[in-house]
Amino acid sequence: MAKKKKEKKMTKARYRMRLIRKILLLLLLITILLVGVVLYLAYGRDIIAYHDEAKRLIATSSTETFRQSETSLVYDANGKQLATLKGEKDVYYLAYEDIPEYVKQAMISIEDKKFEKHKGIDIKGIIRALKAYVVHRGEITQGASTITQQLSRNIFLTHEVSWERKVKEMFIALEMEKKYTKSQILEFYLNNIYFGNGYYGIQAASKGYFSKTADKLTLGEITFLCAIPNNPTLYDPLVNYDNTIKRKNRIIDQMYEDGKISEAELNSAKGETVTLNVKKKKKKNTYIETYVYNCAVRALMEKQGFVFRYSFESDEERDRYEERYDEVYAMCQQSLFSAGYRIYTSIDPSKQKQLQESVDNALEGFQDKSDEGIYKLQGAATCIDNETGRVVAIVGGRSQKTAGYTLNRAFQSYRQPGSAIKPLIVYTPILEKGYRPDTMVDDKRTEDGPRNASGTYEGKITLRKAVEKSKNTVAWELFKQLTPRVGLQYLLDMDFAKIEANDYYPAASLGGFTKGTSTVEMASGFAAIENDGKFRKPTCIVKIKDSQGDTIVEDKTETRDIYETEASRMMTNILEGVFTNGTGRGLGLSNMSAAGKTGTTSDKKDGWFVGYTPYYTTSVWVGYDIPQTLSNLSGASYPGTIWHNFMEAIHMDLPNREFPAYAGASKSEDKVNTEDDDAEEETIQDEVTEEETIPELEDPEEEDTEEEKPIETTPPPTKKPDTSTEDENNSDDNEVEEPTEDENTPSEPVASEDPGGQTPDENSGGNQTPESNTGQE
Repeated sequence: MAKKKKEKKMTKARYRMRLIRKILLLLLLITILLVGVVLYLAYGRDIIAYHDEAKRLIATSSTETFRQSETSLVYDANGKQLATLKGEKDVYYLAYEDIPEYVKQAMISIEDKKFEKHKGIDIKGIIRALKAYVVHRGEITQGASTITQQLSRNIFLTHEVSWERKVKEMFIALEMEKKYTKSQILEFYLNNIYFGNGYYGIQAASKGYFSKTADKLTLGEITFLCAIPNNPTLYDPLVNYDNTIKRKNRIIDQMYEDGKISEAELNSAKGETVTLNVKKKKKKNTYIETYVYNCAVRALMEKQGFVFRYSFESDEERDRYEERYDEVYAMCQQSLFSAGYRIYTSIDPSKQKQLQESVDNALEGFQDKSDEGIYKLQGAATCIDNETGRVVAIVGGRSQKTAGYTLNRAFQSYRQPGSAIKPLIVYTPILEKGYRPDTMVDDKRTEDGPRNASGTYEGKITLRKAVEKSKNTVAWELFKQLTPRVGLQYLLDMDFAKIEANDYYPAASLGGFTKGTSTVEMASGFAAIENDGKFRKPTCIVKIKDSQGDTIVEDKTETRDIYETEASRMMTNILEGVFTNGTGRGLGLSNMSAAGKTGTTSDKKDGWFVGYTPYYTTSVWVGYDIPQTLSNLSGASYPGTIWHNFMEAIHMDLPNREFPAYAGASKSEDKVNTEDDDAEEETIQDEVTEEETIPELEDPEEEDTEEEKPIETTPPPTKKPDTSTEDENNSDDNEVEEPTEDENTPSEPVASEDPGGQTPDENSGGNQTPESNTGQE
């Protein structure tokens, strides 16, 4: 009896469970139906349109569609062609039967294991991507792309970061699988994927990197090449060989796990030494070309919805951003070689030539070279047109004929800015807080503060004089008053890419950064001050058209309010005095209003001069690729000479303009007693010999008036300088020490490191101890 009751209870329990499951299933189906209805009402028409477009694209396609490649053209400010960008996929196209079997197997193993089974899309992969999308709050972190989807995107779509594009991509992939066989799709794919350095397809890559046809490749060489397309920048074998080898070994492991190769083949391929054999020298891009390509890629990334970032909540968030950045950058860079773009730039050839000559002439006396044949002492400079905010000239180093790659120091190298940073993060911000040029500040030594170069302190002086004489003590205390968080935010708002957590200390007020700044960043920052505090993102791209003549990047400059107008005008007025009474004395222009600031690190490893007129802003850096001391380097020496000679030349035929006056400017504020200054100069000249024993956090150029006139280091050239550019340097990064903590240290900012389109061969020669390199001019 008890047994029957127990069985009856179990039957009822099972019945209830089945009923509950049916109810839950019904609720789930109703929910799916409701969601489907909502999605259809919201996006139904768009989705139908995407599907119809996919059907049209594939219906009108043919095998020739997958062989086409169009040359992109670049034009200067005068409409003259600067460069061409062309891939070689049509020349080296291989039929399916001519593609080595290991190439096909390697790509399937690493990119799309279910390629032979799916119908164009991987449902499970899409579900994983959707889950990641939810977990990361709407951020697309996984592509879930099959080989067919990748081919769809490369041939028919842009690389826009959006789910709309993913839907289009899936529809095209589904249609493609209906029209073409798996063998055809794999053939199209292996002939269209980008292997970096202008090589499209496995045959072009084989000939380019190994100087032989694909059928002669070993398994080790095949997997080495198949490692590149996942990220042609990260796995560029000419720059990041070790990265390529690591991914090559991963592919070999995958092939073994999938049963494509034997254990003996695995061991042989892993043990094989892969030796590149690049007979055809890779075309070396000029400084103009490297910068134009970088700006064009970033413009395309932005057009396709990529959002550039410069600060992050955590290292994990930054890592995800950088991974996505590299992926999208590589995709857009690839399109430059095949999409037939027409790229119009602001580069002015005459100004480019004058800027290059100014750098070459000033540094001509330094002939020491590295083992690679590169001049050891280098210079970089950037000039911005203040009317448009665009770059008109950019020099990434001295002219010389060398083999290899071009490092464009103007935007790829980051160095300590010295006192040149003070107007951006100390003085213009403090003027927004109610200070004026004639406000009295205290030049005195404090226990935790820096020294002045002369070893003397003047007590109460005007803010104007503190800037003109580049007083470290004043900048340090005002920065502490602002707080590092407030001061550095101005740089982040102007897209300075290398501000890190270790920079949030008083030493930053004197240019003591973990990595530093570039000449492009410094020029854009000072150009914002000249532009009444309105920042414009530095670029040389005016507009980009596609092969059909339609504009895809418009001629439009967006401004961003950084500083208040009155503060900017007061800062400009103060910086005019640097030429007449301060560290830049004698570097002013003969018939043009100018404002500027010098910068030198205490160890004299980096020298800067940044200045502007109502027409142009130019920043100049001089130093060694592998940082070392140059005894007579200061902001006013070689950098100042380059700045003066270039700016004098490009303003020669321009009528003088005065900078706008700030409200309430008085005669006493506008002028400083020149006679008193001259008297002071004599004393300073006697004191300047103390510089040899100056400790950290000093200002070598403060009150140092060696710059009575621009330093002429060499006579003018007798022939046109060689404009070919040099190889990448091999700068060593110095270990960064922890700065002393102070009450203004932030608790959470994480280093922002937007790669900024900078390739992995980027040099951050300014990676130095923030405190040991902040003694500024």
